Amino acid sequence: MSSLPQPLRLRREVSPLELFYDLVFVFAVSQLSHHLLEHLTWRGAAETAVLLVAVFGTWAYTSYAATFLDVHRQVTRWMIVVVMGLGLFMNAAIPGAFDDRAWAFVIPLLAILFFAGAVTALAIRTDALREHFRRTLIWMAASAPLWLAGAAVGSGPRLWWWAAAALIGVTGTWLAHPLPGRTLSSRELAFDAEHMLERLRLFFIILLGETVLTAGRAMSEAPVDVPSVLATAGVFIALVCLWAAYFGGGENVITTAVATTTDPVRSVRLGVNSAYLVLAALVALAVGSELAIAHPTEHGSVTLAFLLFGGPVLYLATTAWFFGTTTGGTWKERLLACLALAAAGVAAVWLPPLASLTLLDLILITTALTLTRTHQRLTNSLKTATTD
Repeated sequence: MSSLPQPLRLRREVSPLELFYDLVFVFAVSQLSHHLLEHLTWRGAAETAVLLVAVFGTWAYTSYAATFLDVHRQVTRWMIVVVMGLGLFMNAAIPGAFDDRAWAFVIPLLAILFFAGAVTALAIRTDALREHFRRTLIWMAASAPLWLAGAAVGSGPRLWWWAAAALIGVTGTWLAHPLPGRTLSSRELAFDAEHMLERLRLFFIILLGETVLTAGRAMSEAPVDVPSVLATAGVFIALVCLWAAYFGGGENVITTAVATTTDPVRSVRLGVNSAYLVLAALVALAVGSELAIAHPTEHGSVTLAFLLFGGPVLYLATTAWFFGTTTGGTWKERLLACLALAAAGVAAVWLPPLASLTLLDLILITTALTLTRTHQRLTNSLKTATTD
């Protein structure tokens, strides 16, 4: 057995209130997809990325705070309800955030960050965590003037102000909000890592479900003919394969690895950090799927190929990094699939969308079957290692 000290572990079930809260941010995914679909340019992609970082950052921060505070405390439950209401207004403003609804987006965003930050800094029960969440408020204060300045200027320069603000926010999340000489020692924290990973797992399922709904909406607007039906079936198969690429034993690998690590908070941080890119991948795939279903037999394009294949490439590359850094395994199979998808994406520029979906499905089916077997072997290996 390992002689390394084990951190104090807690375990709480994900509450119905937390799942209810997630629905507001599933609405955000739909809004982000719609924004990208309406602005299929590099600038539109950059705007979508900035909004995605801001929106998911609020979800990540509030979910962390609720896990540290304990969702069964009254103060935590009220915090989640208030943030959920503010999030509804923020997410409703996404389509017009770079037009005439900048303030409608920024005011709820900053209200969420400072309200949740203040509640957590005051209500948390240990000195180390109170210090950490005070540092978090300093990072938020550093980005707030940039969000406000962006809302005050025209839509052209707004992207640059908000991109700088989003960069501060995501950097703080990735680095655990350090200040010079003051950092969080995660190995010494009592943290319900299993709870937070379960939050991420369930949130991911809901995000995949939203992508399924996007395909359904596109199908309802497309002609009822064989090409459209086959395109919708192809999108559905791709989503099932992406689901299986993680849930075909992958969650068991992560759970086993986290249960035996001496630093569970690090594993959760890696999971949250990777979720930004996974969310971006699903937004790209949702938009590509909608285009493919609407025009299954037309000529291919660089834009469609980039969305339809780039989304799964980003998804698999991100999860390869997460699995590699967390468990040390199953990353090679994912990277090989990325190479195959990249090659198919080049060919898809000249193929009709229906043929591109066929290629996509063949690669993803092979990847999902391979990863299911690999996950089982790695889980057994990790369990064996903990008993030696």
